[in-house]
Amino acid sequence: MKLTIGQTIRSLRRERGITQEDLAEMLGVACQSVSRWELGSCYPDIELLPVIADIFQISTDKLLGADYATEQKKTDEYLTRFQTAISQGQIDRCIDIAREGIAEFPNNYTLLNKLMYALFVSGDDSGNIPNWKENREKYDAEIVSLGERIMKYCPDPDIRLEAVGRLAFQHCEMGRKNMGRVLYETLPSQELCRENQIWWALEQEEKLPFLQKKIRQDYESLRSAVWQLAGSRLLPDNESIKVFQKIAALEHLICDGPKTPDTWGPMHISYELALLHARTGNAQEACRYLKTAAQNARVFDDRPETLTISSLLLGTVTENKIDFDTADTRSYCRVMAEDWLTAQEFDILRDTEEFQKIVEMLNEAD
Repeated sequence: MKLTIGQTIRSLRRERGITQEDLAEMLGVACQSVSRWELGSCYPDIELLPVIADIFQISTDKLLGADYATEQKKTDEYLTRFQTAISQGQIDRCIDIAREGIAEFPNNYTLLNKLMYALFVSGDDSGNIPNWKENREKYDAEIVSLGERIMKYCPDPDIRLEAVGRLAFQHCEMGRKNMGRVLYETLPSQELCRENQIWWALEQEEKLPFLQKKIRQDYESLRSAVWQLAGSRLLPDNESIKVFQKIAALEHLICDGPKTPDTWGPMHISYELALLHARTGNAQEACRYLKTAAQNARVFDDRPETLTISSLLLGTVTENKIDFDTADTRSYCRVMAEDWLTAQEFDILRDTEEFQKIVEMLNEAD
């Protein structure tokens, strides 16, 4: 088997912005030696291999040109197992899978990023993770260490930026908002992102799928910002109700009609509107929206493995059941019955026959 160590060194060196002269100085060899390695004229001395691997933060197997196709295949298998586990709320299992993959491929940044994500999610207070508080403290240092490692060494810009955002969020969650703010400030502005710049370089056949994908991304970004406005209590409740209604209207516009209940949005919008109406004392509207939320929760729990949605602006979008990330092992009917309906705002409904029927509907579904 022909070794590809020279090609690997050249690729890694360029990714990290290291010149041949820099690498030669780090290794204590002549610059001509590095040049000959990269041209394939000769190989580095065996004693230098661990040093070179350490400089580039990779294993010696990777440096020697080990079978990347095999590693990618195994990585994909780990990712499939990981996604299956997180779609079922099995966060501890996700952590174990990521650690198993990293034990086999210590410098695989895709798996390192997944481990960081799983450790972060294990501290989610909205799921049914009994030790989420302990997890936040226990995994804080490891999350920070993984984030900083990915930021410093990962050659993939998308993984690196994702890690920056999550690390900033972790700092904020742990009371280190100043540190989080500093990291957030390093992220590129929306105006200068690839999606806003690359249009002029696209071929004609690339433009339609590109625009539809960009509209999907921009729509999700807009929807998220409007949702934050509605749910953050920055506005009076009666105005927040109007904002949530605008989210539903926006979905109707963008999706060529209301979103199917098989998706996450209709269930949550109905619930949030029920909560707001209950808070403002409108028991009748609160009960109406709560019933709709419960019905949508049942549909969501029974959604098909694959759902395809089409619209003029979004094109055709396929949503897979397994792609849904959650920190909760329970069905959404159970989450609604055990958590959402316990909100004190619903005390005005709790003793009514309509409310009891909603509870029964959720319990029967589960």
